Amino acid sequence: MWGLGRFVLIVAALALAGVAAWQYATRWHPSVERYPVQGVDVDASDGAIEWNNVAAAGADFAYVVATRGANQRDPAFEANWRGVDAAGMRRGAVHVYSFCQPAREQANAFNTFVPSDADALPVAIDISYDPGCATRPERAALLDDLRLLASTIEAHMGKPVLLRVARAVESDYEVSAALPRNLWATGNFIAPSYAARPWRLWRANDMRRVDGIDGPANWDVAAP
Repeated sequence: MWGLGRFVLIVAALALAGVAAWQYATRWHPSVERYPVQGVDVDASDGAIEWNNVAAAGADFAYVVATRGANQRDPAFEANWRGVDAAGMRRGAVHVYSFCQPAREQANAFNTFVPSDADALPVAIDISYDPGCATRPERAALLDDLRLLASTIEAHMGKPVLLRVARAVESDYEVSAALPRNLWATGNFIAPSYAARPWRLWRANDMRRVDGIDGPANWDVAAP
């Protein structure tokens, strides 16, 4: 009986430790002393957002997905764009790149949807694999495509874009070594070092609970 009782106690202790670790993970963010500028990135999947609450939770900025590929507009973009501004936060738009559609069509889709705004943060281009698109071009072709996409958006917005390059894409294509743009890297809890150059933004926790957002949110910090 003692052996069974001890086993039950061990299981209970492990369960409690797991709950405590999960709660810590969902509340964690990098030190404000080290990274004073922090924020979120969102899309329609985050639902209706109370932006004043997000600002009160410590977010200085928000990046908002606007377009995906050449023919998808995020249905929450306009509401989020207005809400971020009304809450007194800085705002930036995100285009999610598609490996399956021409860069010029993607740039035109973004430029016709997102207004030029001198006060906005640099546009971020998300470069990550999509399970719904199996196309994997040669490196030179991909880099040419990204250069065209970036330069066309930059001509519209009036400032260089930011590249959010997923670890897997960077491993396969070494995008950061070829395109001279500021980088946005991703990786939970530990500052990433997979890019060829230092990052300017880091998505540090993609499971953080933030007042004003239902469910887990992406939490980001700017390099000091």
